[in-house]
Amino acid sequence: MRASRLLSILLMLQTRGRMTAEALAAEFEVSVRTIYRDIDQLSAAGAPVYADRGRSGGFQLIDGYRTRLTGLTDAEAETLFLGGLSGPAAQMGLSGAVTTMQLKLLAALPPERQAAAQRLADRFHLDPVGWGQSPEPAERLPALAQAVWTSRRVAVRYESWKGEVQRRLDPLGLILKGGAWYLAARPADGPRRDPRTYRVASIRALETTEETFDRPAGFDLSAWWAEASRRFETELFTGEATLRLTAEGRRRLAGLGVEQARRAAEADARVGDAAAVLTVPIESVAHAARDFLRLGDQAEVLSPPGLRAAMRETVSRLAAAYAVAGPDEA
Repeated sequence: MRASRLLSILLMLQTRGRMTAEALAAEFEVSVRTIYRDIDQLSAAGAPVYADRGRSGGFQLIDGYRTRLTGLTDAEAETLFLGGLSGPAAQMGLSGAVTTMQLKLLAALPPERQAAAQRLADRFHLDPVGWGQSPEPAERLPALAQAVWTSRRVAVRYESWKGEVQRRLDPLGLILKGGAWYLAARPADGPRRDPRTYRVASIRALETTEETFDRPAGFDLSAWWAEASRRFETELFTGEATLRLTAEGRRRLAGLGVEQARRAAEADARVGDAAAVLTVPIESVAHAARDFLRLGDQAEVLSPPGLRAAMRETVSRLAAAYAVAGPDEA
């Protein structure tokens, strides 16, 4: 554990520059006295660490010193290449940078670790787009990525469910979810400044301005997205429907979403191959009617009455359309 911490301290000083003993202690959740002992150990091992005393002092490395990426395990070396998703990187205009980064990492690794890092790229390929789908149009993604990186304010024309709107946004981050890109951005104007989600494919026009902005202190994109996703999924469902499903119907139901799949699995565990009645969340009657048509004759909607009526009306229209022989059946 201590050897790992010593290497981490060395790399942190290399990447961040001067750091105080208190900052290092907080980073590694150890005492300041432990950090001083670690620094002594690094100095004894030949690492060029020196201390500046005074109010703005701290520990730092001699200018120009760079450590080789030694101390990596096979798993750590392999994951260096896991972050280089060629498709998303190309969409953001970063494919060349990713390739160069990987080459530099390989060159910096000790020979015994180079093969371990390359092995992952040779044996695993990550494709985030679902079957029968293609990536969403992302021609504005490189400009957005640059605006995120440089903290430049953008002006967009956005197609929302209310219609087209004009917005000035502070872009905070980009997220790839199920083959679709989303922008986390804070409105630059108006009373509400909390970050919101914008689908990149719904941006009809984009202009990067000369204005810069300060990122919110402590903003964590991963944590924010996890909470935003949870809140969206909670608010997405506005009601429930009760269905009678065969085993095949439950298999089809599982393809409609995570929550539907969970409830279908619970029913399978309870009744096996027999038919079962279960309740599932729905977004709206219209949305549920479209979804449940995919279940065919392996499901019957029992409630709510409005959804059952919508299913009956749709099926009646289908039956009427197919009651007359087609041109090739005459």
